[in-house]
Amino acid sequence: MINYLDFEKPISDLEGKIHELKKLKSEDESIDTSEEIGRLETRVREAMEEIYAKLTPWQKTQVARHPQRPHFVDYAAALFTEFTPLAGDRKFSEDAAIQAGLARFRGQPVAVIGQEKGNDTKSRIKHNFGSPRPEGYRKAVRVMEMADRFGLPVISLVDTAGAYPGVGAEERGQAEAIARSTEMCLNIKVPLISIVIGEGGSGGAIAIATGNRVFMLEHAIYSVISPEGAASILWRDSTRAKEAAANMKITAEDLKALGVIDTIIPEPVGGAHRNPDAVIAKAGEVIAAALQDLSGQTGEQLRNARRQKFLEIGRNL
Repeated sequence: MINYLDFEKPISDLEGKIHELKKLKSEDESIDTSEEIGRLETRVREAMEEIYAKLTPWQKTQVARHPQRPHFVDYAAALFTEFTPLAGDRKFSEDAAIQAGLARFRGQPVAVIGQEKGNDTKSRIKHNFGSPRPEGYRKAVRVMEMADRFGLPVISLVDTAGAYPGVGAEERGQAEAIARSTEMCLNIKVPLISIVIGEGGSGGAIAIATGNRVFMLEHAIYSVISPEGAASILWRDSTRAKEAAANMKITAEDLKALGVIDTIIPEPVGGAHRNPDAVIAKAGEVIAAALQDLSGQTGEQLRNARRQKFLEIGRNL
């Protein structure tokens, strides 16, 4: 069953009628509802295309947070083979919000890092809703160091509302851990390819997204703070998140125009959750092309180009 967003009510109503007609046909085969079902399915496609062609930034935020949107584990299972997760930061503990390890991408050895939100109550609690603690970022640093040592490209999949702001996380050096992870992204001499697959929230995202190539799914968002957080700071009213989202330039189109990301990966009409296999396959094609493009550069060239890329952001505004 699809979880419908509030602006998808016309689609929900039409698909509800289709479900009723299919149920009626299954109960009485003498009733032919195929023509009506076909007509309604055409209306669903038209309604979906019309709605998704003009999504507002706040509506895109809702799509990016959709509970059925494919997560890191879905991409890892479909795109990588021989994935071997690595646990712990060798300093404090394991943090399941960040998943990291070694794998093969189309036969090529790579290191993989990403945030996992979980897809039900139990897994969401386990993965802390995708909000990493300091030990998660220190684990990411450990894996990037290993990748750099053995010459393995790094692929990061970003999907977090932001780093965990709890007291314990701050006591264990959350800001320092994020800074160290960002620094490691800038320093490694292997290709680093990042894709924002859902939410790219604040330093919690940039800590693993400072790549040679930064891609973004069509309906993902990428921002310095969540719309709710921005509204709380600007107006002391988190209910004005919709207004904040409209002014923050958080959509893929805005960020491409600003030079923050390199390419927008198209999603199926209705969002990635409508056809996860298609969007994951497209992400795989983009990763393969980026690896091919970066394969001829030396370690120094990769590092220098990455640093220059981020120095240039905003320079011409």
